[in-house]
Amino acid sequence: MRPFVFINIAMSADGKISTRERRQVRISGTEDFARVDRIKAESDAIMVGIGTVLADNPSLTVKSPELRARRRAAGKDEDPIRIVVDSAGRTPLDADILHKGTGKRIVAVSRAAPQEKVEALREHADVIVAGDETIDLAALLAELYRRGVRRLMVEGGGTLIWALFEQGLVDELQTFIGNMIIGGKDAPTPADGTGFLREMDFARLRIIGTEQLDDGLLVRWSVEKG
Repeated sequence: MRPFVFINIAMSADGKISTRERRQVRISGTEDFARVDRIKAESDAIMVGIGTVLADNPSLTVKSPELRARRRAAGKDEDPIRIVVDSAGRTPLDADILHKGTGKRIVAVSRAAPQEKVEALREHADVIVAGDETIDLAALLAELYRRGVRRLMVEGGGTLIWALFEQGLVDELQTFIGNMIIGGKDAPTPADGTGFLREMDFARLRIIGTEQLDDGLLVRWSVEKG
């Protein structure tokens, strides 16, 4: 068993999530920010890869006081569990995700992570060891389910998103498409990594909803199970 996994991303009209220098850019606006805050509050946990932590230093907290109060009233922490997928234990000990907001933090590492880094991280978060050299994502998701996570939001980055799609571990994709062109053959896309080589292996999607937000378009897709 594993949680329901949905990915939330914002990308430009040409499919880029930042510049070729991987500099964070604002793609969506206030309407989409409110939507993202809402779906965070509705999730049991939010997961990102170590690249996103190192590049953007996100806190992944719920911003709206009303949504935080609603979670408290339901007997939950104000913020969902925050999870970092970090094979080598590179999460900075002063990262916002480890200190800002309430609730639990989890860092998932591989058995290859240096023990001293793992022990230092244990001072700030639960540590789950899954996989030898890289994270065994299926095993990680199974452990999260065992810990009560039923709805898992993934916020990036491209390497983690690609790995989840490659292993058939995604149920839904929510994509905000912004009204801009970023360009650049080296600019990151929502799903980086090696990519599928054969058409028969492509992850296939089905549109389940569209909505105009700000000056862009939100598209929700379910992932077809082969």
